Amino acid sequence: MQRTAPDPRPEPDPDPPVGLPVLPDLVAHLSAAADRTEADPLGGAAPLRTAACGYWERRGLVTAPDRVLAAPGAPALLLALYAAADGAVVLPRPCAEWYAPPAHLLGRPVHLAPVPAESGGVPDPFALLETVRRARMHGDTPRVLVLSVADDPTGTCPAPEQLHEVCEAAAGEGLWIVSDETRRDLLHDPHDTVLLSPAEMLPDEVVVLTDLRATLVPASWPAALARFPDTDRGTVLRAAALDALTAVGAPLPGPLGCAVTHALGEPDALRARVATVARVYGTLAAALHHTVTEAGAVCRPPHSGSHLYADLEPLRRPLAARGIVESHALERKLAPWGARGGYRFGDAPGALRVRLGAEALLGADRELRQRTLDAPDPLELGHLTEALTGLSRALTGLTSATDG
Repeated sequence: MQRTAPDPRPEPDPDPPVGLPVLPDLVAHLSAAADRTEADPLGGAAPLRTAACGYWERRGLVTAPDRVLAAPGAPALLLALYAAADGAVVLPRPCAEWYAPPAHLLGRPVHLAPVPAESGGVPDPFALLETVRRARMHGDTPRVLVLSVADDPTGTCPAPEQLHEVCEAAAGEGLWIVSDETRRDLLHDPHDTVLLSPAEMLPDEVVVLTDLRATLVPASWPAALARFPDTDRGTVLRAAALDALTAVGAPLPGPLGCAVTHALGEPDALRARVATVARVYGTLAAALHHTVTEAGAVCRPPHSGSHLYADLEPLRRPLAARGIVESHALERKLAPWGARGGYRFGDAPGALRVRLGAEALLGADRELRQRTLDAPDPLELGHLTEALTGLSRALTGLTSATDG
């Protein structure tokens, strides 16, 4: 129920992860198209949008090419969606750090509704309704709710019944639902986690958004997709979003479009890589979860992706004795483990919450990262055990009683 403003004291962004080794098959397709000088049409070329339909149909969402938009990255698509919806934005707290900035750039109000105890990714339905009510009292008109079925930063997946309650509440208030499904293919145990798209529940109310860099293409290849409802209202929203992409001039580069089209076909080597990455992330995220909870933090068990969200509020007293009273300082102390303070995800700066990620454990160069992907048990690798042991020692050092 909190309205946000840009952080008055932003910390410099940590260095991004170096990324996983690129599959030779993807390199070959990008190289084969490297002499293309033209960009793809704004919104994506017809072959790419057709390939995107196959990608979604394999996930239970029948799609037509004229219901798809492609852009160089999910933030660009989210910017276009916010512009098209033309109103205030409601986000779960915490949420992915790229959800709010496009709204701030457009001057759209952002309202945060807290997630329930069970999982992140969606607001509590009652908190959502209260947030919308208060936004209207302040003269704002909420138009969009962004949620995630496989959440960053918490690494959790909301239960289908929980997701359905939130979607029904949002639809009842006339909100477009933007479902971020970027990490849906990175379930740690697909047999233990039931994942449904809101587009299966309320097909006329949901735009599906996915950033392909999390799974199908390298982190340095900006490519994302949006799928719109097959309704007159969906047609209007897609047209307005395409107008916004046109206004900012955001096409996919031609060579990249060719490689992404190939990746959307999900050849066997790419499917195997995604499965391997999900397995490795699951192993490392579970090890991170064990490490932080052993130190006394509260943390939801992660089920998807590479991140988890640790709450060190139970350790506030010993942390305060060392001058750590907000997440900026916590981020700095845990920087070697890819820590990002909760203030980046919509939490109050004074809350002692931090996101940790498996990417920081994989190794500093491509060779180590490939060894991690190839290992039957990554936790037997020396560089990983050293990183986890170092984190455990760092947490112990920060939270143990001070002398005197």
